[in-house]
Order: sequence, then C-alpha cells, then structure tokens
Amino acid sequence: MLGDGGRSIVVAPMAGGVSTTALVRAAAEAGAAAFLPAGYRTPAAVEADLRELRGTGRPYGLNIFVPPRSAPDRAAVEAYRARLAPEAHRYGVELPAPRLHDDDHFAAKIELARAAVPAWVSFTFGIPDAGVVRALRRAGSTVLVTVTDADEAAQAVAAGADALVAQGGSAGGHSATTRPGDYTGDRGTADVVREVRAAVSVPVVAAGGVGDAADVAGLLAAGATAVQVGTMFLPAAEAGTKEAHRAALGGAGATVVTRAFTGQPARGLRNRFTDTYSAYAPVAYPAVHHLTAPIRAAAARAGDAGALNLWAGTAFARARPGTCREILDRLS
Repeated sequence: MLGDGGRSIVVAPMAGGVSTTALVRAAAEAGAAAFLPAGYRTPAAVEADLRELRGTGRPYGLNIFVPPRSAPDRAAVEAYRARLAPEAHRYGVELPAPRLHDDDHFAAKIELARAAVPAWVSFTFGIPDAGVVRALRRAGSTVLVTVTDADEAAQAVAAGADALVAQGGSAGGHSATTRPGDYTGDRGTADVVREVRAAVSVPVVAAGGVGDAADVAGLLAAGATAVQVGTMFLPAAEAGTKEAHRAALGGAGATVVTRAFTGQPARGLRNRFTDTYSAYAPVAYPAVHHLTAPIRAAAARAGDAGALNLWAGTAFARARPGTCREILDRLS
C-alpha cells in the first residue's frame, strides 16, 4: 500500500509535463510513492515512460483521466471560442474548431497499465467502470480513485477501488469532482478525509493544501493513510515545470478555482486570464482545454504568465526549490 516505502507522502501526478520520470524515480529512491500522469499524452509516450520506470525495479504509480460520460454543449463551447478571439489575436495563434469528443485514449492507456502492472493505478475526473477496475486488480495493480465527497467515495468502492484519494478544495490543479458545475473548492481536506472515512472502510489518501510537515501530520491525524502532495514539488529540480510557472510561485498573489483553461474546475494562481474569463467558461472538459491550448503554448514560449494555467494549491507560498529528496525531507 502507499506509504510502505518508509514515507507517508505521495508525490502527486501533475500532468502537462511537470511530473517527469526523473521526479517519479527520485521519489521512489527517497522512499516515497509517486505517480506518472498519463493525461494529455499519447499512448506511445506513456508506454515509453512506463518502460523506463519498470526498468528501475522500484514501485511507481500511473494516473489516468476518466473520460466524460457525455459531450458538452456545442453552443456553449462555440460562444466561449468567440470570446477568446482577442487572446488568439494577442498571441498570433488560431483557435481550433470545437473538439467535443475526446476520451484521451482511455482504453489504450488501460491496456498499457494492464501490461506494465504499475504498483498503483489511480483515476481522476470520474469513477471508472467496475470491469476496468477488476481487470487492473487482476493484473496485479492496486487501484485508487480520487473523490471529493462521500457519495463519490461510495461509488468508487462499489466499482471495486482498493483505496481512495480524498481531495480537498485547497488542492492545486484539477478537482476530481463529478459535479463540476457546482464545485467551489471551499471544503478543507481534513473535513473531506473524515467524511470519506465515515462512509467507506478502504484506506484513504489525503490530498490538498499541504505546505509543511505539520500539515502532513494533521491529515494523518484526521485518518489518512498517506498524504498526496503536488504543489510543493513544482519547483523540484527533477520536475518539468515551466520557468514562468516556477517564477510565479515566488510572487505575491492568491489562488482561484477556475474553469477558464480547461472547462473543469481547477485551482491555480490568479492572473489576467482567470480574471477575464472565469465567469464565462462553460462546464466543458476537455473541449475548453483544446480551445485554450494554443494560447497557453504561445504564452509559455513568450514567458508570459498572464495566460498560463499556473496550477497551485493554497499553500503555494511555502514551495521552495530543491531536489525531490530535500522537499520530501521538509515534509517528513
């Protein structure tokens, strides 16, 4: 189970290039569990990373996005695309046509996981079907599902999950909520952990708002088996975090929950883009993600943090550079 390597800390899967194989490997070498993110990546790229990690002989995890059950409203996506026209002009890019159907190669990634048999496979953005969970468990992986309340926890356990990741509203990056239209991100992680533990009997990993060892200890005291941390590893030497993102972590500011970048609620540093578009973004993941991708890529090339999805949890101000091992030591 997570935490058996000697530490009660799990390095979160951070998609978009942040969680590299080097970060996952460094965490394992330091006695912590870590997850490779499969989201946004081609099956070929994921397979190559799985092969590399398998060759280390150390345990690792794989995180997979559960695809939406239904397509978003085309009219809402079209309206948001029109509203983004000034951003396309600003960065000299063309916005793609709405892409309403995209399962992120879900079936192929499940097959990769079945073949590679990582120690842990976790899911977010929804509850996988029981048949998927059963196949992964049969192959030899422990299956975790990320949840945000007791109802989602009960559904995940009914699908066969071995353990849950209880995500609080203070967590950086995307929320795993299955009700994105109602999500506000105002629930503390300890409260979510206690609620989930009262509803189900499987182990629970806490996630969200962790900045130091005291936060880790508090969540363990609330009943978590282990604590998943992402934001503190953004400035890690082994992470693939963009330079503009690293620099923004050291500045003043606050985080907000927004759908502006992807159509799914996510917590990140407030910037010009979140201020301008958060009120208009529809519940439309991953259609909005595809719409804003050219804008974000151009902003990254220009080093312009004003239009980047600067995912970060509420404890971001305590993030400090260092190696993965050094950051783990600060949290232990």
